[in-house]
Amino acid sequence: MRYSRALLPTVKEAPADATTASHVLLLRAGYVRRIGAGIYSFLPLGVRVLRKVERVVREEMDRAGAEEVLLPALLPAEYFQETDRWTQFGDTLLRLKDRKGGDYHLGPTHEEIITDLARRELHSYRDLPKNLYQIQTKFRDEPRPRAGLLRCREFLMKDAYSFDVSEEAAQKSYEAMRLAYRRIFDRLGFDYRMVSADSGAMGGSTSAEFQVLVQSGEDILAACSACEYAANVEVAETTATPERGPAEPPAVERVATPTQRTIEEVSSFLGKAPEDFLKSLVYVAGDQTVLAVVRGDHEVNEIKLARALGVDEVHLAGPEEVRRVTGAEVGFAGPVGFQGRVVVDRDAASVKGGVAGANESGFHLLHVTHGRDYQGDVMIIRAATDGDACPSCAAPLKLYRGVEAGHIFILGTHYSAKMGATFLDEKQEKRPLVMGCYGIGVSRLVAAAIEQHHDKDGIRWPMSMAPYHVHLTQLGAEPEVVEAVAELTQALERAGVEVLVDDRSERPGAKFKDADLIGVPLRVTIGARSLQAGGVEIKRRDNPDPKSAELVPLAEASARLTALVRELGGL
Repeated sequence: MRYSRALLPTVKEAPADATTASHVLLLRAGYVRRIGAGIYSFLPLGVRVLRKVERVVREEMDRAGAEEVLLPALLPAEYFQETDRWTQFGDTLLRLKDRKGGDYHLGPTHEEIITDLARRELHSYRDLPKNLYQIQTKFRDEPRPRAGLLRCREFLMKDAYSFDVSEEAAQKSYEAMRLAYRRIFDRLGFDYRMVSADSGAMGGSTSAEFQVLVQSGEDILAACSACEYAANVEVAETTATPERGPAEPPAVERVATPTQRTIEEVSSFLGKAPEDFLKSLVYVAGDQTVLAVVRGDHEVNEIKLARALGVDEVHLAGPEEVRRVTGAEVGFAGPVGFQGRVVVDRDAASVKGGVAGANESGFHLLHVTHGRDYQGDVMIIRAATDGDACPSCAAPLKLYRGVEAGHIFILGTHYSAKMGATFLDEKQEKRPLVMGCYGIGVSRLVAAAIEQHHDKDGIRWPMSMAPYHVHLTQLGAEPEVVEAVAELTQALERAGVEVLVDDRSERPGAKFKDADLIGVPLRVTIGARSLQAGGVEIKRRDNPDPKSAELVPLAEASARLTALVRELGGL
Protein backbone atom coordinates (compact mmCIF):
# COMPACT_ATOMS: atom_id res chain seq x y z
CA MET A 1 0.00 0.00 0.00
CA ARG A 2 1.25 3.47 -0.93
CA TYR A 3 0.85 6.15 1.73
CA SER A 4 -0.12 8.75 -0.86
CA ARG A 5 -3.27 6.76 -1.74
CA ALA A 6 -4.14 5.54 1.75
CA LEU A 7 -6.44 6.99 4.41
CA LEU A 8 -3.87 7.53 7.18
CA PRO A 9 -4.91 10.76 8.93
CA THR A 10 -2.25 11.23 11.62
CA VAL A 11 -2.61 14.26 13.90
CA LYS A 12 -0.27 15.98 16.33
CA GLU A 13 -2.69 16.28 19.25
CA ALA A 14 -5.45 14.05 20.60
CA PRO A 15 -8.66 15.39 22.24
CA ALA A 16 -8.33 16.46 25.88
CA ASP A 17 -10.58 13.60 27.07
CA ALA A 18 -8.14 11.02 25.66
CA THR A 19 -6.03 10.20 28.70
CA THR A 20 -4.74 6.63 28.35
CA ALA A 21 -1.85 5.87 26.00
CA SER A 22 -3.93 3.63 23.75
CA HIS A 23 -6.75 6.17 23.43
CA VAL A 24 -4.33 8.97 22.57
CA LEU A 25 -2.25 6.96 20.10
CA LEU A 26 -5.16 5.24 18.33
CA LEU A 27 -6.59 8.69 17.59
CA ARG A 28 -3.31 10.40 16.75
CA ALA A 29 -2.06 7.58 14.50
CA GLY A 30 -5.32 7.41 12.55
CA TYR A 31 -6.51 3.96 13.62
CA VAL A 32 -9.93 5.00 14.98
CA ARG A 33 -12.26 7.96 15.19
CA ARG A 34 -14.86 8.65 17.90
CA ILE A 35 -18.44 9.18 16.78
CA GLY A 36 -20.14 9.07 20.19
CA ALA A 37 -19.53 8.15 23.82
CA GLY A 38 -17.94 4.70 23.74
CA ILE A 39 -18.57 4.33 19.99
CA TYR A 40 -15.72 4.29 17.45
CA SER A 41 -15.18 3.91 13.72
CA PHE A 42 -12.19 1.79 12.69
CA LEU A 43 -10.14 3.31 9.88
CA PRO A 44 -8.08 1.17 7.46
CA LEU A 45 -5.09 0.72 9.78
CA GLY A 46 -7.39 -0.18 12.67
CA VAL A 47 -9.27 -2.73 10.58
CA ARG A 48 -6.00 -4.39 9.56
CA VAL A 49 -5.01 -4.79 13.22
CA LEU A 50 -8.46 -6.15 14.12
CA ARG A 51 -8.20 -8.73 11.32
CA LYS A 52 -4.77 -9.83 12.56
CA VAL A 53 -6.18 -10.44 16.04
CA GLU A 54 -9.22 -12.23 14.63
CA ARG A 55 -7.00 -14.50 12.53
CA VAL A 56 -4.95 -15.63 15.52
CA VAL A 57 -8.11 -16.19 17.58
CA ARG A 58 -9.79 -18.17 14.80
CA GLU A 59 -6.74 -20.32 14.15
CA GLU A 60 -6.41 -21.30 17.80
CA MET A 61 -10.13 -21.84 18.35
CA ASP A 62 -10.28 -24.06 15.25
CA ARG A 63 -7.15 -25.88 16.40
CA ALA A 64 -8.88 -26.59 19.74
CA GLY A 65 -11.85 -28.16 17.96
CA ALA A 66 -14.35 -25.29 18.17
CA GLU A 67 -16.68 -24.45 15.25
CA GLU A 68 -17.57 -20.94 14.18
CA VAL A 69 -21.16 -19.70 14.04
CA LEU A 70 -22.65 -16.22 13.69
CA LEU A 71 -25.55 -15.30 15.95
CA PRO A 72 -27.76 -12.20 15.54
CA ALA A 73 -27.03 -8.99 17.40
CA LEU A 74 -30.69 -7.93 17.49
CA LEU A 75 -32.43 -10.21 19.98
CA PRO A 76 -36.08 -10.69 21.03
CA ALA A 77 -36.65 -10.07 24.74
CA GLU A 78 -38.18 -13.51 25.35
CA TYR A 79 -34.82 -15.29 25.67
CA PHE A 80 -33.45 -12.99 28.39
CA GLN A 81 -36.89 -13.11 30.03
CA GLU A 82 -36.56 -16.90 30.32
CA THR A 83 -33.48 -16.51 32.51
CA ASP A 84 -34.58 -13.30 34.30
CA ARG A 85 -31.68 -11.33 32.81
CA TRP A 86 -34.13 -8.97 31.08
CA THR A 87 -34.43 -7.29 34.49
CA GLN A 88 -31.11 -8.37 36.04
CA PHE A 89 -29.05 -6.58 33.40
CA GLY A 90 -30.72 -3.30 34.33
CA ASP A 91 -29.72 -0.16 32.46
CA THR A 92 -26.73 -1.87 30.84
CA LEU A 93 -29.10 -3.58 28.40
CA LEU A 94 -29.79 -1.52 25.28
CA ARG A 95 -33.53 -2.08 24.75
CA LEU A 96 -35.77 -1.13 21.83
CA LYS A 97 -39.20 -1.83 20.37
CA ASP A 98 -40.11 -2.79 16.82
CA ARG A 99 -42.93 -1.15 14.88
CA LYS A 100 -45.42 -3.62 16.39
CA GLY A 101 -44.41 -2.79 19.94
CA GLY A 102 -42.40 -5.96 20.52
CA ASP A 103 -39.50 -5.83 22.98
CA TYR A 104 -35.98 -6.36 21.65
CA HIS A 105 -32.46 -5.64 22.78
CA LEU A 106 -28.96 -5.52 21.35
CA GLY A 107 -26.89 -8.47 22.50
CA PRO A 108 -24.45 -7.77 25.36
CA THR A 109 -23.64 -11.50 25.46
CA HIS A 110 -25.17 -14.62 23.90
CA GLU A 111 -25.60 -17.36 26.52
CA GLU A 112 -29.37 -17.53 26.02
CA ILE A 113 -29.20 -17.54 22.23
CA ILE A 114 -26.57 -20.27 22.04
CA THR A 115 -28.51 -22.30 24.64
CA ASP A 116 -31.62 -21.98 22.49
CA LEU A 117 -29.63 -23.25 19.51
CA ALA A 118 -28.39 -26.17 21.59
CA ARG A 119 -31.87 -27.16 22.81
CA ARG A 120 -33.05 -27.24 19.22
CA GLU A 121 -30.11 -29.15 17.74
CA LEU A 122 -28.41 -31.24 20.45
CA HIS A 123 -30.57 -34.11 21.68
CA SER A 124 -28.36 -37.08 22.50
CA TYR A 125 -25.09 -37.82 24.29
CA ARG A 126 -23.89 -38.88 20.83
CA ASP A 127 -24.14 -35.18 19.76
CA LEU A 128 -21.64 -34.16 22.45
CA PRO A 129 -19.23 -32.59 23.13
CA LYS A 130 -19.66 -29.42 21.07
CA ASN A 131 -17.90 -26.06 21.20
CA LEU A 132 -19.37 -23.19 19.17
CA TYR A 133 -17.83 -19.74 18.87
CA GLN A 134 -18.44 -16.47 17.10
CA ILE A 135 -16.72 -13.12 16.58
CA GLN A 136 -19.54 -10.65 16.93
CA THR A 137 -20.30 -7.05 17.89
CA LYS A 138 -21.65 -6.66 21.44
CA PHE A 139 -23.57 -3.75 22.92
CA ARG A 140 -23.60 -2.59 26.54
CA ASP A 141 -24.87 0.76 27.78
CA GLU A 142 -21.86 1.43 30.00
CA PRO A 143 -22.54 4.20 32.54
CA ARG A 144 -19.02 5.58 32.08
CA PRO A 145 -17.42 4.62 28.76
CA ARG A 146 -13.73 5.42 29.12
CA ALA A 147 -10.24 4.94 27.79
CA GLY A 148 -11.18 4.56 24.15
CA LEU A 149 -11.43 0.91 23.16
CA LEU A 150 -10.83 -0.36 26.70
CA ARG A 151 -14.42 0.30 27.79
CA CYS A 152 -16.91 0.85 24.99
CA ARG A 153 -20.64 0.67 24.45
CA GLU A 154 -20.09 -1.20 21.18
CA PHE A 155 -17.18 -3.63 20.87
CA LEU A 156 -16.00 -6.73 19.04
CA MET A 157 -15.85 -9.94 21.04
CA LYS A 158 -15.11 -13.60 20.54
CA ASP A 159 -17.46 -15.69 22.64
CA ALA A 160 -17.43 -19.49 22.70
CA TYR A 161 -19.72 -21.97 24.44
CA SER A 162 -19.05 -25.62 25.18
CA PHE A 163 -21.67 -28.31 25.73
CA ASP A 164 -20.90 -31.55 27.57
CA VAL A 165 -22.57 -34.52 29.23
CA SER A 166 -21.07 -33.98 32.70
CA GLU A 167 -19.01 -31.69 34.91
CA GLU A 168 -15.99 -33.95 34.34
CA ALA A 169 -16.36 -33.64 30.57
CA ALA A 170 -16.89 -29.88 30.93
CA GLN A 171 -13.57 -29.65 32.79
CA LYS A 172 -11.85 -31.19 29.75
CA SER A 173 -13.46 -28.59 27.46
CA TYR A 174 -12.41 -25.87 29.90
CA GLU A 175 -8.83 -27.15 29.88
CA ALA A 176 -8.76 -27.19 26.07
CA MET A 177 -9.87 -23.55 26.05
CA ARG A 178 -7.34 -22.62 28.73
CA LEU A 179 -4.53 -23.95 26.56
CA ALA A 180 -5.98 -22.28 23.45
CA TYR A 181 -6.14 -18.94 25.27
CA ARG A 182 -2.52 -19.28 26.36
CA ARG A 183 -1.51 -19.87 22.75
CA ILE A 184 -3.54 -16.85 21.61
CA PHE A 185 -2.01 -14.44 24.12
CA ASP A 186 1.48 -15.86 23.58
CA ARG A 187 1.21 -15.45 19.81
CA LEU A 188 -0.08 -11.88 20.17
CA GLY A 189 2.97 -10.97 22.25
CA PHE A 190 1.29 -10.08 25.55
CA ASP A 191 2.80 -10.03 29.03
CA TYR A 192 -0.16 -11.47 30.92
CA ARG A 193 -1.30 -13.53 33.88
CA MET A 194 -4.09 -16.10 34.10
CA VAL A 195 -5.84 -15.36 37.38
CA SER A 196 -8.64 -16.87 39.44
CA ALA A 197 -11.68 -14.66 39.10
CA ASP A 198 -15.35 -14.09 39.89
CA SER A 199 -17.89 -15.11 37.22
CA GLY A 200 -20.03 -12.04 37.84
CA ALA A 201 -23.40 -11.66 36.13
CA MET A 202 -22.77 -14.61 33.77
CA GLY A 203 -23.08 -17.16 36.59
CA GLY A 204 -21.13 -20.38 36.85
CA SER A 205 -17.90 -21.46 38.51
CA THR A 206 -14.27 -22.48 37.83
CA SER A 207 -13.54 -19.01 36.58
CA ALA A 208 -10.28 -17.51 35.33
CA GLU A 209 -9.34 -14.22 33.70
CA PHE A 210 -6.46 -13.48 31.36
CA GLN A 211 -5.12 -10.14 32.54
CA VAL A 212 -2.75 -8.08 30.40
CA LEU A 213 -0.36 -6.28 32.75
CA VAL A 214 -0.50 -2.51 32.20
CA GLN A 215 -0.17 0.45 34.56
CA SER A 216 -3.42 1.97 33.26
CA GLY A 217 -5.49 -1.16 33.97
CA GLU A 218 -8.63 -0.77 36.06
CA ASP A 219 -8.37 -4.29 37.51
CA ILE A 220 -6.00 -5.20 40.35
CA LEU A 221 -4.55 -8.68 40.61
CA ALA A 222 -2.31 -10.44 43.06
CA ALA A 223 0.41 -12.71 41.66
CA CYS A 224 3.03 -14.77 43.43
CA SER A 225 6.69 -13.89 42.99
CA ALA A 226 7.75 -17.55 43.10
CA CYS A 227 4.97 -19.77 41.73
CA GLU A 228 2.11 -19.52 39.19
CA TYR A 229 -0.56 -18.52 41.72
CA ALA A 230 -2.45 -15.42 40.56
CA ALA A 231 -5.94 -14.14 41.26
CA ASN A 232 -8.07 -11.09 40.75
CA VAL A 233 -7.86 -9.13 43.98
CA GLU A 234 -11.62 -9.62 44.37
CA VAL A 235 -11.13 -13.35 44.97
CA ALA A 236 -7.43 -13.63 45.92
CA GLU A 237 -6.95 -15.79 49.00
CA THR A 238 -5.16 -14.35 52.00
CA THR A 239 -3.23 -16.17 54.71
CA ALA A 240 -3.60 -15.35 58.40
CA THR A 241 -1.22 -12.76 59.85
CA PRO A 242 0.34 -13.11 63.33
CA GLU A 243 -1.43 -11.70 66.37
CA ARG A 244 -0.58 -8.10 67.27
CA GLY A 245 -0.47 -6.52 70.69
CA PRO A 246 -0.12 -7.73 74.29
CA ALA A 247 -1.68 -11.00 75.43
CA GLU A 248 -3.59 -9.14 78.18
CA PRO A 249 -4.36 -5.59 76.99
CA PRO A 250 -5.43 -2.90 79.49
CA ALA A 251 -9.06 -1.96 79.82
CA VAL A 252 -10.65 0.10 77.07
CA GLU A 253 -9.75 3.79 77.30
CA ARG A 254 -11.65 6.64 75.66
CA VAL A 255 -9.46 9.31 74.03
CA ALA A 256 -10.36 12.59 72.33
CA THR A 257 -9.56 12.87 68.60
CA PRO A 258 -11.48 16.08 67.83
CA THR A 259 -10.56 16.59 64.16
CA GLN A 260 -8.97 13.26 63.29
CA ARG A 261 -11.15 10.88 61.26
CA THR A 262 -9.02 8.81 58.87
CA ILE A 263 -6.64 6.02 59.87
CA GLU A 264 -3.71 8.18 58.70
CA GLU A 265 -4.83 11.18 60.77
CA VAL A 266 -5.56 9.23 63.96
CA SER A 267 -2.42 7.07 63.71
CA SER A 268 -0.28 10.21 63.36
CA PHE A 269 -2.14 11.91 66.24
CA LEU A 270 -1.79 8.94 68.59
CA GLY A 271 1.62 7.76 67.38
CA LYS A 272 0.39 4.26 66.57
CA ALA A 273 0.86 2.12 63.45
CA PRO A 274 -2.12 1.56 61.09
CA GLU A 275 -1.73 -2.20 61.72
CA ASP A 276 -2.86 -1.57 65.32
CA PHE A 277 -6.18 -0.04 64.22
CA LEU A 278 -9.60 -1.58 63.70
CA LYS A 279 -11.08 0.07 60.63
CA SER A 280 -14.89 -0.06 60.94
CA LEU A 281 -17.07 0.57 57.88
CA VAL A 282 -20.87 0.61 57.76
CA TYR A 283 -22.38 -1.31 54.82
CA VAL A 284 -25.90 -1.81 53.55
CA ALA A 285 -26.46 -5.45 52.60
CA GLY A 286 -29.98 -6.10 51.32
CA ASP A 287 -32.36 -5.05 54.10
CA GLN A 288 -29.75 -4.97 56.87
CA THR A 289 -26.98 -2.61 57.96
CA VAL A 290 -23.70 -4.31 58.86
CA LEU A 291 -20.45 -3.14 60.43
CA ALA A 292 -17.41 -4.60 58.67
CA VAL A 293 -14.15 -4.52 60.67
CA VAL A 294 -10.72 -4.94 59.09
CA ARG A 295 -7.21 -4.12 60.26
CA GLY A 296 -6.22 -0.49 59.74
CA ASP A 297 -3.78 -1.23 56.92
CA HIS A 298 -6.27 -3.46 55.06
CA GLU A 299 -9.27 -2.79 52.83
CA VAL A 300 -12.67 -4.48 52.78
CA ASN A 301 -13.16 -6.79 49.81
CA GLU A 302 -16.80 -6.07 49.01
CA ILE A 303 -17.27 -9.25 46.96
CA LYS A 304 -16.01 -11.41 49.83
CA LEU A 305 -18.19 -9.45 52.26
CA ALA A 306 -21.28 -9.93 50.09
CA ARG A 307 -20.63 -13.66 49.84
CA ALA A 308 -20.09 -13.90 53.60
CA LEU A 309 -23.46 -12.21 54.14
CA GLY A 310 -25.24 -14.27 51.48
CA VAL A 311 -26.26 -11.29 49.31
CA ASP A 312 -25.50 -10.32 45.71
CA GLU A 313 -23.82 -7.03 46.57
CA VAL A 314 -23.10 -4.55 49.35
CA HIS A 315 -22.52 -0.82 49.30
CA LEU A 316 -21.17 1.71 51.78
CA ALA A 317 -23.80 3.43 53.85
CA GLY A 318 -24.26 7.16 53.42
CA PRO A 319 -23.53 9.74 56.17
CA GLU A 320 -27.14 9.80 57.40
CA GLU A 321 -27.30 6.01 57.76
CA VAL A 322 -23.92 6.01 59.56
CA ARG A 323 -25.20 8.62 62.03
CA ARG A 324 -28.43 6.64 62.55
CA VAL A 325 -26.74 3.32 63.42
CA THR A 326 -23.64 4.61 65.26
CA GLY A 327 -24.73 7.97 66.69
CA ALA A 328 -21.58 9.54 65.25
CA GLU A 329 -20.21 11.17 62.14
CA VAL A 330 -18.35 9.19 59.47
CA GLY A 331 -14.84 8.39 60.73
CA PHE A 332 -15.82 7.53 64.32
CA ALA A 333 -17.64 4.20 63.87
CA GLY A 334 -16.43 1.25 65.94
CA PRO A 335 -17.48 -2.24 66.99
CA VAL A 336 -17.72 -1.64 70.76
CA GLY A 337 -21.39 -1.16 71.59
CA PHE A 338 -22.53 -1.32 67.98
CA GLN A 339 -26.18 -2.38 67.92
CA GLY A 340 -26.33 -4.58 64.85
CA ARG A 341 -24.48 -7.30 63.02
CA VAL A 342 -20.69 -7.09 63.15
CA VAL A 343 -18.48 -9.00 60.69
CA VAL A 344 -14.80 -9.10 61.66
CA ASP A 345 -11.99 -10.03 59.32
CA ARG A 346 -9.77 -12.83 60.59
CA ASP A 347 -6.73 -10.54 60.81
CA ALA A 348 -8.66 -7.80 62.63
CA ALA A 349 -9.82 -10.34 65.19
CA SER A 350 -6.16 -11.11 65.97
CA VAL A 351 -5.38 -7.49 66.92
CA LYS A 352 -5.12 -7.27 70.71
CA GLY A 353 -5.52 -3.83 72.22
CA GLY A 354 -6.39 -2.04 68.98
CA VAL A 355 -7.63 1.48 68.27
CA ALA A 356 -11.24 1.82 67.12
CA GLY A 357 -13.87 4.48 66.69
CA ALA A 358 -15.95 5.18 69.81
CA ASN A 359 -19.31 5.64 68.02
CA GLU A 360 -19.08 9.19 69.34
CA SER A 361 -17.97 12.12 67.22
CA GLY A 362 -14.49 13.33 68.17
CA PHE A 363 -13.48 10.20 70.13
CA HIS A 364 -11.70 6.89 69.67
CA LEU A 365 -11.11 3.92 71.96
CA LEU A 366 -7.76 2.37 72.91
CA HIS A 367 -6.99 -1.26 73.85
CA VAL A 368 -10.01 -2.73 72.01
CA THR A 369 -9.92 -6.54 71.78
CA HIS A 370 -12.23 -8.92 69.97
CA GLY A 371 -14.05 -11.39 72.24
CA ARG A 372 -13.53 -9.24 75.32
CA ASP A 373 -14.81 -5.82 74.31
CA TYR A 374 -16.95 -6.65 71.30
CA GLN A 375 -18.35 -9.69 69.50
CA GLY A 376 -18.65 -10.39 65.80
CA ASP A 377 -18.69 -13.11 63.16
CA VAL A 378 -15.06 -13.80 62.20
CA MET A 379 -14.71 -14.28 58.45
CA ILE A 380 -12.20 -13.52 55.69
CA ILE A 381 -13.40 -10.25 54.19
CA ARG A 382 -10.24 -8.28 53.42
CA ALA A 383 -8.55 -7.68 50.09
CA ALA A 384 -5.09 -9.05 49.37
CA THR A 385 -2.19 -6.61 49.67
CA ASP A 386 1.38 -6.32 48.44
CA GLY A 387 3.60 -8.63 50.48
CA ASP A 388 0.87 -11.02 51.66
CA ALA A 389 2.01 -14.62 51.79
CA CYS A 390 1.03 -16.68 48.75
CA PRO A 391 -1.62 -19.24 49.75
CA SER A 392 0.08 -21.78 47.51
CA CYS A 393 3.78 -21.48 48.44
CA ALA A 394 4.03 -18.69 51.09
CA ALA A 395 6.28 -16.47 48.95
CA PRO A 396 5.30 -12.76 48.83
CA LEU A 397 2.41 -11.71 46.61
CA LYS A 398 2.76 -8.64 44.39
CA LEU A 399 -0.12 -6.47 43.19
CA TYR A 400 -0.39 -5.55 39.52
CA ARG A 401 -2.77 -3.52 37.44
CA GLY A 402 -4.28 -5.26 34.48
CA VAL A 403 -6.78 -5.13 31.64
CA GLU A 404 -9.12 -8.10 31.45
CA ALA A 405 -8.56 -9.45 27.94
CA GLY A 406 -10.18 -12.86 28.27
CA HIS A 407 -12.43 -14.76 30.65
CA ILE A 408 -13.14 -18.50 30.80
CA PHE A 409 -15.51 -20.29 33.15
CA ILE A 410 -17.76 -23.30 33.53
CA LEU A 411 -21.42 -22.33 33.49
CA GLY A 412 -22.64 -25.77 34.54
CA THR A 413 -26.42 -26.01 34.06
CA HIS A 414 -27.07 -22.37 34.98
CA TYR A 415 -28.72 -21.66 31.61
CA SER A 416 -29.55 -25.11 30.26
CA ALA A 417 -31.71 -26.01 33.28
CA LYS A 418 -33.65 -22.75 33.08
CA MET A 419 -34.19 -23.03 29.32
CA GLY A 420 -34.84 -26.76 29.08
CA ALA A 421 -31.73 -27.55 27.03
CA THR A 422 -31.52 -31.28 27.71
CA PHE A 423 -30.09 -34.41 26.11
CA LEU A 424 -30.74 -38.13 26.46
CA ASP A 425 -27.91 -39.96 28.19
CA GLU A 426 -26.86 -43.57 27.59
CA LYS A 427 -29.76 -44.74 29.79
CA GLN A 428 -32.18 -42.61 27.71
CA GLU A 429 -32.74 -40.29 30.67
CA LYS A 430 -33.09 -36.54 30.19
CA ARG A 431 -30.31 -34.42 31.65
CA PRO A 432 -29.43 -30.73 31.26
CA LEU A 433 -26.43 -29.88 29.10
CA VAL A 434 -23.33 -28.85 31.06
CA MET A 435 -21.98 -25.61 29.59
CA GLY A 436 -18.80 -23.55 29.57
CA CYS A 437 -18.29 -19.97 28.38
CA TYR A 438 -15.11 -18.43 26.96
CA GLY A 439 -14.76 -14.77 25.93
CA ILE A 440 -12.04 -12.58 24.44
CA GLY A 441 -12.44 -8.84 23.88
CA VAL A 442 -11.05 -8.63 20.34
CA SER A 443 -11.24 -4.85 19.96
CA ARG A 444 -10.06 -4.42 23.56
CA LEU A 445 -6.90 -6.39 22.69
CA VAL A 446 -6.00 -3.69 20.17
CA ALA A 447 -5.95 -1.10 22.95
CA ALA A 448 -4.33 -3.44 25.48
CA ALA A 449 -1.44 -4.11 23.09
CA ILE A 450 -0.75 -0.39 22.79
CA GLU A 451 -0.92 0.09 26.56
CA GLN A 452 1.81 -2.51 26.84
CA HIS A 453 3.81 -1.62 23.71
CA HIS A 454 4.40 2.10 23.26
CA ASP A 455 6.94 4.83 23.99
CA LYS A 456 6.98 8.62 23.91
CA ASP A 457 7.05 8.62 20.10
CA GLY A 458 4.16 6.29 19.41
CA ILE A 459 3.05 2.66 19.10
CA ARG A 460 5.41 -0.33 18.98
CA TRP A 461 3.26 -3.13 17.56
CA PRO A 462 4.16 -6.79 18.09
CA MET A 463 4.71 -8.24 14.61
CA SER A 464 1.69 -10.55 14.92
CA MET A 465 -0.71 -7.59 15.34
CA ALA A 466 0.95 -4.89 13.24
CA PRO A 467 -1.06 -3.44 10.34
CA TYR A 468 2.00 -3.93 8.08
CA HIS A 469 5.24 -5.78 8.59
CA VAL A 470 7.47 -3.15 6.98
CA HIS A 471 7.19 0.63 6.75
CA LEU A 472 9.30 1.62 3.71
CA THR A 473 10.23 5.30 3.83
CA GLN A 474 11.17 6.78 0.47
CA LEU A 475 13.38 9.87 0.68
CA GLY A 476 13.44 11.80 -2.58
CA ALA A 477 12.16 11.13 -6.09
CA GLU A 478 15.42 10.47 -7.93
CA PRO A 479 15.05 7.72 -10.56
CA GLU A 480 17.45 5.38 -8.75
CA VAL A 481 15.49 5.84 -5.48
CA VAL A 482 12.12 5.21 -7.12
CA GLU A 483 13.50 2.13 -8.87
CA ALA A 484 15.02 0.76 -5.65
CA VAL A 485 11.75 1.27 -3.74
CA ALA A 486 9.78 -0.54 -6.44
CA GLU A 487 12.30 -3.39 -6.61
CA LEU A 488 12.34 -3.99 -2.86
CA THR A 489 8.56 -3.63 -2.51
CA GLN A 490 7.91 -6.23 -5.21
CA ALA A 491 10.45 -8.66 -3.75
CA LEU A 492 8.93 -8.35 -0.26
CA GLU A 493 5.36 -8.77 -1.47
CA ARG A 494 6.34 -11.88 -3.42
CA ALA A 495 7.67 -13.26 -0.12
CA GLY A 496 4.37 -12.52 1.63
CA VAL A 497 5.65 -9.48 3.54
CA GLU A 498 3.14 -6.66 3.96
CA VAL A 499 4.62 -3.27 3.03
CA LEU A 500 3.45 0.30 3.61
CA VAL A 501 5.39 2.60 1.26
CA ASP A 502 5.63 6.24 2.36
CA ASP A 503 5.98 7.90 -1.04
CA ARG A 504 4.72 11.33 0.07
CA SER A 505 6.61 14.50 -0.79
CA GLU A 506 7.11 15.32 2.90
CA ARG A 507 10.26 16.23 4.80
CA PRO A 508 12.23 13.22 6.12
CA GLY A 509 11.62 14.32 9.72
CA ALA A 510 7.83 14.32 9.23
CA LYS A 511 7.97 10.87 7.63
CA PHE A 512 10.06 9.45 10.47
CA LYS A 513 7.71 10.92 13.09
CA ASP A 514 4.69 9.36 11.38
CA ALA A 515 6.50 6.02 11.11
CA ASP A 516 7.24 6.03 14.85
CA LEU A 517 3.67 7.08 15.63
CA ILE A 518 2.05 4.37 13.50
CA GLY A 519 4.37 1.77 14.99
CA VAL A 520 5.06 -0.75 12.20
CA PRO A 521 7.77 -3.10 13.59
CA LEU A 522 10.37 -2.65 10.81
CA ARG A 523 11.27 0.65 9.15
CA VAL A 524 13.28 0.70 5.95
CA THR A 525 14.72 3.94 4.58
CA ILE A 526 15.74 4.31 0.95
CA GLY A 527 17.22 7.54 -0.34
CA ALA A 528 20.03 8.72 -2.56
CA ARG A 529 22.35 9.02 0.44
CA SER A 530 21.67 5.45 1.71
CA LEU A 531 22.12 4.02 -1.80
CA GLN A 532 25.41 5.86 -2.20
CA ALA A 533 26.47 4.50 1.21
CA GLY A 534 25.85 0.97 0.01
CA GLY A 535 22.18 0.03 0.30
CA VAL A 536 19.10 0.54 2.45
CA GLU A 537 18.74 1.30 6.13
CA ILE A 538 16.79 -1.14 8.34
CA LYS A 539 15.66 -0.23 11.86
CA ARG A 540 13.48 -2.07 14.37
CA ARG A 541 10.75 0.04 15.98
CA ASP A 542 11.23 -1.68 19.35
CA ASN A 543 14.84 -0.42 19.55
CA PRO A 544 14.82 3.31 20.38
CA ASP A 545 18.59 3.72 19.82
CA PRO A 546 19.07 5.69 16.57
CA LYS A 547 22.43 3.96 16.16
CA SER A 548 20.70 0.57 15.98
CA ALA A 549 19.91 0.96 12.25
CA GLU A 550 21.83 -1.38 9.97
CA LEU A 551 22.85 -0.72 6.37
CA VAL A 552 22.08 -3.67 4.10
CA PRO A 553 22.87 -3.98 0.38
CA LEU A 554 19.74 -3.57 -1.74
CA ALA A 555 20.17 -7.04 -3.23
CA GLU A 556 20.15 -8.61 0.24
CA ALA A 557 17.45 -6.42 1.82
CA SER A 558 14.44 -8.57 0.88
CA ALA A 559 15.95 -11.75 2.34
CA ARG A 560 17.08 -9.91 5.48
CA LEU A 561 13.67 -8.31 6.07
CA THR A 562 11.76 -11.52 5.34
CA ALA A 563 13.92 -13.36 7.86
CA LEU A 564 13.27 -10.64 10.48
CA VAL A 565 9.51 -10.72 9.87
CA ARG A 566 9.53 -14.50 10.25
CA GLU A 567 11.71 -14.32 13.38
CA LEU A 568 9.32 -11.83 14.98
CA GLY A 569 6.24 -13.97 14.27
CA GLY A 570 4.80 -12.27 11.21
CA LEU A 571 4.98 -15.17 8.71
